[in-house]
Amino acid sequence: MDKNKLQEIYQKNIKMIDDNFSQYATHNNRAYRLKAEDNDYTRTQFAIDRDRILYSGAYRRYQGKTQVFSFTNLFDEEMSNRSLHTTYVSQISRTIGKNLHLNTELIEAIALGHDLGHTPFGHDGEVALSKVCKQYGIGAFHHNIESMHIVDHISNRGKGLNLTFQVRDGIISHDGEVHNAKLIPKADKTEADIQNYIEKMKSGQKVSWMPATLEGCVVRISDTIAYIGQDIEDAIRYKILQRQDLPKDCVAHLGNTNSQIIDTLVKSVVLTSYNKDYIAFDEDTSNYLLKLKKFNYDNIYTNASVKESKRIINRSTEILFNQYMEDIETHNSNSKIFKHFLNKKTPEYCQKFSNAEKVRDFLATMTDRYFNEEVKHYLLPGRFL
Repeated sequence: MDKNKLQEIYQKNIKMIDDNFSQYATHNNRAYRLKAEDNDYTRTQFAIDRDRILYSGAYRRYQGKTQVFSFTNLFDEEMSNRSLHTTYVSQISRTIGKNLHLNTELIEAIALGHDLGHTPFGHDGEVALSKVCKQYGIGAFHHNIESMHIVDHISNRGKGLNLTFQVRDGIISHDGEVHNAKLIPKADKTEADIQNYIEKMKSGQKVSWMPATLEGCVVRISDTIAYIGQDIEDAIRYKILQRQDLPKDCVAHLGNTNSQIIDTLVKSVVLTSYNKDYIAFDEDTSNYLLKLKKFNYDNIYTNASVKESKRIINRSTEILFNQYMEDIETHNSNSKIFKHFLNKKTPEYCQKFSNAEKVRDFLATMTDRYFNEEVKHYLLPGRFL
């Protein structure tokens, strides 16, 4: 293999890409890892990160995790799941990034990895797991922190994926639930800043936190664009909402279908953010979007029929957490936490983290179906026969 020729082709391609970048884009030569690696000469560092995420076990498990409506995938496979949501975020953010002349490979890597740490059963599962984590003294659970923990310490048998700082920062800095009028990257962030943020969040503090790159800001705003209209479509499909229930002024400005809402929001971001050092919606669009978010919260996320499963999720999460703690402490090698998790991890992972942290990680990696099967295993009378 002619490595010199390959390097020449690579350098030409990189120059063509970089020459088209906005002055605010993250250039490929700025990528860096905590553990240095040799150059690939067929892919940029951010493309390598994207591929590592894409081929990870955590990425494959997206398809088995709820987006909003817990248990609905058991009888309706067209309801949204994490895999669909992540695909939508990736597509939307790349569309915005391309129009703004940003680094789309960095954007795609962040988008594909941003929700890896989500628990089974969406945010209800996250709240339930966080409650038990705090009881065991390991701090509050946040899926964005767990997403970075997965790529740093759980994937690749516990060795981690050794992703670039920019991708890791983008993953931990996404938060589509916070409504920001303008996203301005904090370009001088360091690894110490990230670790400080993690400690504060686990202790229950509220932290003002922005991505380090404009590409991270694009993914963060695209997270909202991807879910706001799709949650409405799912709610209509689930028959807890009718299209005519949507606020008329929001419909007039944003549209009343997911595709119309996405189209309006994407165009607003591109027009408002073009050749700027920030990412934002125009003021009117931002205000109507906030109103639609509040509508979704009142009519979808806190709807009684959506939340009736919350008590079951809370109780079953606590039961499984306690059971796995007992299994580790009694060295129950027949437990799935050994067979499907700890036995597949490096000694370094097993030594680095406490028993409660290991249980947290095992539960967070589960799909909805796997979680349900474990609940059945421990609670149904048949297991004692």
